[in-house]
Amino acid sequence: MTARGDWRVYVITDAGRSRGRSHLEIVEAAVRGGATAVQLRMKDEPARVIVETARAAVAACRAATVTLIVNDRVDAALAAGADGVHVGQDDLPAAAARALLGPGPLLGVSAATREEAAAAERDGADYLGVGAIYATATKADAGAPVGLGRIAEIRTASTLPLVGIGGITLENAAAVVRAGAAGVAVITAVTLADDMVAATRRLRERVDAALAR
Repeated sequence: MTARGDWRVYVITDAGRSRGRSHLEIVEAAVRGGATAVQLRMKDEPARVIVETARAAVAACRAATVTLIVNDRVDAALAAGADGVHVGQDDLPAAAARALLGPGPLLGVSAATREEAAAAERDGADYLGVGAIYATATKADAGAPVGLGRIAEIRTASTLPLVGIGGITLENAAAVVRAGAAGVAVITAVTLADDMVAATRRLRERVDAALAR
């Protein structure tokens, strides 16, 4: 499958770890800071709220040619006109998500092993979220960190772009890219920053420099 999407700096929203900022505020700051993709992660909100927020996020991202992904909710992504959906191993199965989405929208799948990666590619994924690379407190079910070596290991099982996630900061982002990832996904490195725009911009600079080496 031909790679689609730009996954260099992939910011994920989390209103519970954002110093009171809304999902949309995070999206807008990430876009201004140079994020190449944003994921709207709204786990507990009603469907109507997710769709309304996603529509506003789509508008903000589209104006800057930034990819907008919705976490888990295929229905909300389709209703809002988002660019795609990301599912985890305990969410809607990748094959079912692809069947609902059709061939156009992007599909991301979390994969922590070679077997999960191979299955996700077979089922129609466009990119893989690999992790948790480092220890993280953001996602309670993230499991033990898999380390940088897992990126190279999964690369042997899949040709899809790999996005490192889990405990990624400005200080370690370059190492994740040098290990073979197409980019990094972050939550609190941006959402808890004093200045979310500046934090995103610094992360983009660090990732771009690592990819240029």
